[in-house]
Formats: sequence, structure tokens, C-alpha cells
Amino acid sequence: MLLFWEFFKLGLFTFGGGYAMIPQLKDIMITKYHWISDDELLDVIAVAESTPGPIAINLATYIGYKKNKILGSIFATLGVVIPSLVIIFIISLFFKQFMALKYVKYAFVGIKCAVAILIIKAAINMLKSTTKNIFSISCFIVVFVLMILFELFNINFSSIYFIIIGGILGIVIYSLIERRKDL
Repeated sequence: MLLFWEFFKLGLFTFGGGYAMIPQLKDIMITKYHWISDDELLDVIAVAESTPGPIAINLATYIGYKKNKILGSIFATLGVVIPSLVIIFIISLFFKQFMALKYVKYAFVGIKCAVAILIIKAAINMLKSTTKNIFSISCFIVVFVLMILFELFNINFSSIYFIIIGGILGIVIYSLIERRKDL
């Protein structure tokens, strides 16, 4: 039940999608309960991003399964999904009237800014917890620069491809390192 409740709170108070959830997820799952490690969170995020479906649901399903197998994954997934379903259902009933309220518009401007900061914070925390050497930093820089260039030139490129590029770069770079050691 604790698993359901924690993911319910995450689903209820996370605005901006799965990436905005990562700082809160880290605080609860790693710092408070020690259900997963920092390294495991990075791995789970990579897998959750590269599998079909919203990242928040994929994260909840994985962590729930790790904690309490099938029942854990069911309860965690329901916990993260139910708040969104209820809120979206209620908003859909009154959407035009809701968005016409000037304070709602102002609130959404502030929420978007806060979500952007949460995503940046999550990225910084993920970067801080990766192995720091010239090769991982090089891989990060290449993927980051590619992503920025694609955004600047409005090239539509799925985030899954950046993950694949990062994986390929990691394999190539570390294979070259191992080959140098053998020489």
C-alpha cells in the first residue's frame, strides 16, 4: 500500500511529464526508502525512455516490480496513473471555461517554468552520478551537441535515437579503450 501511496502522490503533484518526476522520484525512492540506487535509477530511466509508453508509467512499473514483483508493479502503476486520469477527466469537462480563467493561464506560465527547472535539475543530478572520465564526458558532449544542433535547425529526431547514439558511442569508445589496453 505504501508503494501505491508514494506513486499516487508523485502522480498527483508532478506536472510536466515523466522527466519532471525524476527529482521527486529520487527523493522518495532513493533517499527516503532506499528502494533503488542512483545507478539503478539512471539505468531505469534509460530503459523507460527507450520502451513504448510514458516514462512515468514505465518507471513506476519497474520500481514497483523490483519492490514487490507483479503486485508491486500493478499498485505503483495504478498509483501514478489514477491522479492524472481523474484530473484530466475533470478538466476535460470544463476545459474551455478552465483555460479562459486568467489566473489559470498565469499559473500555467509559472508551472511551465518550474517544470523546465525540474527537468534541468534531473539532468544535472543524472550527469553528476555518471562515471566521470574523458570518455563518458566525450560521449555526453557529442550527444548533447547533436541534440542542440537538431533543435536549432528544427530537425525532427526522436529522443530514442539520441539514446541509441549514446549507446553506440559508449560501445565504440570503451571498445577502443580495451583494445588500447591489449596493445
